[in-house]
Amino acid sequence: MARTPSTQLLIIDPQNDFCDLPDAWCPTDPVGGARIAPALPVAGAHADLQRLAAFIRDAAGALDEITVTLDSHNRLHIAHPTFWQRGDGADVAPFTPITAADVRSGAYRPRDAAAADRALAYLDALEARGRYTLMVWPVHCEIGSWGHGVHAAVRAAYNAWETTRLKVVRKVAKGSNLWTEHYSALQAEVPVADDPDTLLNTRLLAALDRADTLIVAGEAGSHCVKSTVLDLADHLPGGRLERLVLLTDCMSPVTGFQAQHDAFLRDMAARGARLSTAAETLARLR
Repeated sequence: MARTPSTQLLIIDPQNDFCDLPDAWCPTDPVGGARIAPALPVAGAHADLQRLAAFIRDAAGALDEITVTLDSHNRLHIAHPTFWQRGDGADVAPFTPITAADVRSGAYRPRDAAAADRALAYLDALEARGRYTLMVWPVHCEIGSWGHGVHAAVRAAYNAWETTRLKVVRKVAKGSNLWTEHYSALQAEVPVADDPDTLLNTRLLAALDRADTLIVAGEAGSHCVKSTVLDLADHLPGGRLERLVLLTDCMSPVTGFQAQHDAFLRDMAARGARLSTAAETLARLR
C-alpha cells in the first residue's frame, strides 16, 4: 500500500517578544502598572503571524504535523546585557556587537571575572564558524514571562487544529544554556559538549524528515529562521530540499539585517527550496 504524503508546518519562535504588537495586544504589569512591551520586536512580525494564523486555520485539514520552536532564555545569558560590562564597569547597551578582539583589548568583559576565559573561548569558536558575531540583545523570551509566550492568533489557530485533528503540536525549546547562542532550533551556534540540548537535535530532524512537504514560517528571517533552515538543509537525513517551502510573507528580518535575510532566501532557492506566499501555498494544498 502506498504511503499517504505528509505535510508538516514548522513555526520558528512565534513569540510575543519578537512581535511589533499594538497596544491592545499587550498586557499591563500588575506589579508596576506599566504596559508590558515586546522586548525585541521585529518590524512586520505581527502581520506575518496574523497571516500565518489564517493559513493554519484554512489549511488545517492538510497539515499532518505542526512543530513550534520557542526561544527560551534565562535572564543571565551570554547574549544579554546581564552578562557583560564595559572595561570601565559601565553597562553594555542592547544591540552592541562584541568580538573576541574587543574582549582581548579590554573594551568589554564579563561581569563575573571567573567567566572570562570561557566567554573568550566561546567568542573564538563562534567567529571561527563564520555565521554570526555575538550580539548583545535586550533580555528577551525569558522563560515564564509573557514575552516567552506564543502570539495569541497563532496559538488560537494551532489550538483549534489540535482540537479538530486530535493531535498535539510539538513544542521545541532552545536557548536555555547561558554559554551559547541558540538561533537554530536544531543546534546551538557553538554546541556545548556536556549539554545534550545544545547538540544536533537528531530526534527533531527525524520527525521533520517524515514530511513530503515541510512548510517553514516564523521569526526572524535573518536569524532564527535562517539558522534553522540552513541546518535543515545541511542535516535533513533524506535530503531533497525541494520539500522545503518557505512562507516569505510569514517571516521578517530584524531591523538592519534585511540584506542577510534576502541573501538567505536567495541561497535556499538556489539549493532547491521553494519560496512561496501563504496564499500560494494554500492553493497548492487544496
